[in-house]
Amino acid sequence: MLTMKVLVLLQPRNLLRGVPRSWAHRLASLQSASQLPEKKLQALLFPLSALEGQLTGGFSIADLQLFEPSMGDIARAERLFCPSAKHKIDYFSSAVRMDHAPLIRQPEVCFIGRSNVGKSSLIRVLFSLAPEVEIRVSKTPGHTKKMNFFTVGKAFTLVDMPGYGYKAPKDFVEMVESYLETRRNLVRTFLLVDGAVGIQEADRVAIEMCNEFGLPFVIVMTKIDKSRQGTLLSNLLQVREVIRTHTVCCYPQPFLVSSTQYTGVHVLRCFIAHVTGNLPLSGDVTEKPTR
Repeated sequence: MLTMKVLVLLQPRNLLRGVPRSWAHRLASLQSASQLPEKKLQALLFPLSALEGQLTGGFSIADLQLFEPSMGDIARAERLFCPSAKHKIDYFSSAVRMDHAPLIRQPEVCFIGRSNVGKSSLIRVLFSLAPEVEIRVSKTPGHTKKMNFFTVGKAFTLVDMPGYGYKAPKDFVEMVESYLETRRNLVRTFLLVDGAVGIQEADRVAIEMCNEFGLPFVIVMTKIDKSRQGTLLSNLLQVREVIRTHTVCCYPQPFLVSSTQYTGVHVLRCFIAHVTGNLPLSGDVTEKPTR
């Protein structure tokens, strides 16, 4: 059974060791999540599967669920997000211009999205097994004003970009476009879209920017716990159509996440580990070709 496989994979080490209980969410680690009933664990890891019953007209979630790592892959990816004496995970520096950006050669991923889309909240839960990493989260839109760089050992760097749209920094275009166009070690851009409202005009502009620069990117739908299933499904199909008809280098599968319930977070960690070259997928994984 799925739960038993998780327990076997994670038995040798406690991935929550050293993390204060008051800080870490009870579902932050795969080991803790494995205590859930099997059906709930499946929905936590692969939220697209929970929408299967809502589909009509011969459309299947299998058409969207392209990245299906094995339980072993998810467990191995999680270890990359756990700090150790030889594997430090921490804030590195900030920059408001590219000539201030740190010269880091390891693979890099960046997170962009509209102000208040939940970008910093998602980065915080991705790093929830590394409590020493301070990710400031604000209810006020436009809180992030700089490019914030976080290093995950020598494996990769994650960049939290300022939000676009409402209350974006005045120098947003100069800062972000320059980064996206010139950053040579950028291997994937994660474009966040509010799952409760779908793609907005500002998101379309960001998509066109990624297309123009030929950037490999992936769309992540946030706040899926804030929306009714019917609305979420409608927005998901909208995103799928935009990916199919208006993108050049976008990964065909949108990822669904909830930063409050940890839905989709474990598999998103796995995808990040994979695209940064830190996780060769095992033979029992399913991954259809990317664009």
